[in-house]
Amino acid sequence: MTGLPILSLMLLVPFVAAIACFFVEAKLARLVALLATLINLALGVVLWANFDVGGAQWQFTERADLFAGFQWALGIDGIALMLIMLSVFLMPICIGASWTSITKRVGEYMAAFLFMEVLMIGTFAAQDLFLFYIFFEAGLIPMYLIIGIWGGDDRIYASYKFFLYTLLGSVVMLIAMLWMANEAGTTDIPTLMQYDFPGGAQTWLWLAFFASFAVKMPMWPVHTWLPAAHVQAPTAGSVILAGVLLKLGGYGFIRFSLPMFPAASVDFMWLVFVLSMVAVVVTSLIALVQHDMKKLIAYSSVAHMAIVTAGLFSFNVQGLEGAMMVMLGHGLVSGALFLCVGVIYDRLHTREIDRYGGLSINMPRYATFFLLFTMASIGLPGTSNFIGEFLSLAGIYKVSSTVAFVCTTGIILGAAYMLYLYRRVAFGEQKNADAAAMPDLDMREWLMLGPLAAAVLWMGVYPESFLAPMRNDIAALDARLAGVAPAGDANLEIGEPLPVEEEADHGGAH
Repeated sequence: MTGLPILSLMLLVPFVAAIACFFVEAKLARLVALLATLINLALGVVLWANFDVGGAQWQFTERADLFAGFQWALGIDGIALMLIMLSVFLMPICIGASWTSITKRVGEYMAAFLFMEVLMIGTFAAQDLFLFYIFFEAGLIPMYLIIGIWGGDDRIYASYKFFLYTLLGSVVMLIAMLWMANEAGTTDIPTLMQYDFPGGAQTWLWLAFFASFAVKMPMWPVHTWLPAAHVQAPTAGSVILAGVLLKLGGYGFIRFSLPMFPAASVDFMWLVFVLSMVAVVVTSLIALVQHDMKKLIAYSSVAHMAIVTAGLFSFNVQGLEGAMMVMLGHGLVSGALFLCVGVIYDRLHTREIDRYGGLSINMPRYATFFLLFTMASIGLPGTSNFIGEFLSLAGIYKVSSTVAFVCTTGIILGAAYMLYLYRRVAFGEQKNADAAAMPDLDMREWLMLGPLAAAVLWMGVYPESFLAPMRNDIAALDARLAGVAPAGDANLEIGEPLPVEEEADHGGAH
């Protein structure tokens, strides 16, 4: 593996396939897209298999000078590896989900998804500040087109709202990046992660990056673009939006805000905790009264991402590991739930919960998959979300019992709205003849939901395989935060001064 630029290859394969999709007929475009995403999944498996756990922090690095000091600089740590694996795992499933439901401009649709794969992988692999920004922001374009062209009746409104929210949040981040490059004399991300910016400047830099990452997560109250985008997006668009694109904000906090501006991160910890607590409770209550399945799952995503932000800003190993595991688990489970909605939407062409009922009678295999993903969403032990939520809450509790308590109520509310959803869809009387006549899963749908179910159970039963590649990187981040992080007082409440931690605790709960 030493001489193979595998990260560049993972960018090249979908890029070439995307260009090809413009020039072939619809049937062939589907095959080209599926083949390209499967090749990238295979390359991702090779990447994971050759990743040296416990080795150097940055691996598979590639560097080349391009023009005017701009560098093609790629490389990954364990955190980026896991998010790249999530991306390449979901992409073939997205192509499969679009196989029959997308009938117009199929080549352009497949090309948009392939370009999005290029940009997602590039975001996680970029080691140059401005290369990251290009990949990070360009990812807006294909999703904007997917919603705006292939979305529902209100797709234009949803696509503009999505684009404007996420773009405006990132303009100030670009200004901050220009200042950082001038101040530090480099655009190298690993170097900047160890650079000590002046205390006063850290505050403004943190706020500039927060404006972008908070919208991407999305955090309350800048989350309102998400339900509209999910409802109007085609099924595969919702899968990749919830599965990967929401994780860009969390990745940004881990890669930029926490290591580059540690003092400012602690100063604004109270702000993140308050916004996270409000989001967990408010969006869970909103989800509880939804009649549209996609809107319910969209609001649940905001609540789950709030646990991520609270875990990240607990500044300890458990919170950081838990936040990463919640992101990975939510990526699998939310994608699977949107696929479950897509399966019955393709049959009945409605997302109204009341139009269904009793599907366990005529669609028992579908109801079984839906039950597994519902239980995973509420954090049932043995499924993917349990370990992440447990670690996150443990980390949060070390800082503030109040925040941990409020976040836990959100999980309880999550059980309420997800079980209520499942009961109305899968159980009860079959009041609608058209819903009662729907056929069970076909082979294509089995091939979409089966791998997701296996991954959800694998992650729940043996989380160590996901934690191990990230452990050294999280320990390094914890060490970077050690001088400013809270010392671990379970009774510390919001607004109290933070005691300085004299020695980092790298124990973690494994």
